[in-house]
Amino acid sequence: MSSTALPSTALDYDAFLQSHVRSQPHAVMRYVQPTETLWLKRAGSSHGAWRYRLLGAVARGLRMPVLAPVPNPGGHAAIATEVSRLRDLAARGLRVPEVLAACDDGFLMRHLGAPGEDTPSLGNEMEQAATRGSAAVLALWKQGLQSITKVHKAGTCLSQAFARNLVRCPDGVIGYIDFEDDPAAALPLPLCHARDALCFAHSTAWILQAAAALPTARAQWQAWAQTLSPDAQQTLSDSVARMAWAARLPDNQKLGRDAQRIRMAWELLRP
Repeated sequence: MSSTALPSTALDYDAFLQSHVRSQPHAVMRYVQPTETLWLKRAGSSHGAWRYRLLGAVARGLRMPVLAPVPNPGGHAAIATEVSRLRDLAARGLRVPEVLAACDDGFLMRHLGAPGEDTPSLGNEMEQAATRGSAAVLALWKQGLQSITKVHKAGTCLSQAFARNLVRCPDGVIGYIDFEDDPAAALPLPLCHARDALCFAHSTAWILQAAAALPTARAQWQAWAQTLSPDAQQTLSDSVARMAWAARLPDNQKLGRDAQRIRMAWELLRP
């Protein structure tokens, strides 16, 4: 990912896309000008199908359909999916980057933040807030839950509801990024909603633990989970029950950071 300054002139977005999409040195680049910041995303290489067959076998073996893989073929197909999803989410009133121009090889979108400034992910903001105490972290975390609820009430789902894919815009509203796959095209919507919940829990529980906010968050999580549809609640409950083995993971760094994050997610999710 890289950035390039642009002259202060009005852009023909379609012409700009055609001029840069095949020649830019990186798959994703930021282009900055005084009045707006743009992102151009170019199609990458295609992905092999074998990895999805393997993940599907794992999900069946564990009897956890929430882990069923969502195909992301990469290449031109991933670009078409992301453009379609961004436009659909925007039409539902959700905060996503505006697609300004698109072609088979890539697309141009407008930055969610202020011109020339980074827009922090919710995960980064939660980490930074830890120095201000557990209340500050919990406030951001709860806003993340509310942003996922907004997506579900709009009749759709996210692609990967990790805290890194939720960004806080300058006005405080949470926006959504990264839509190269479409879970609802492969899985029932209640399963997608439970998947969103698990992704968010996995990506935030370790931050809550570091901020001594996990016990309070657990009660808030249980209340939030009750707002899911009955089918999504059942899927989530079944998935959590099959994660009980995580309670036996050692509460130290011996098995590495990934194991610790799984354990912290279990501590958040457990009944």
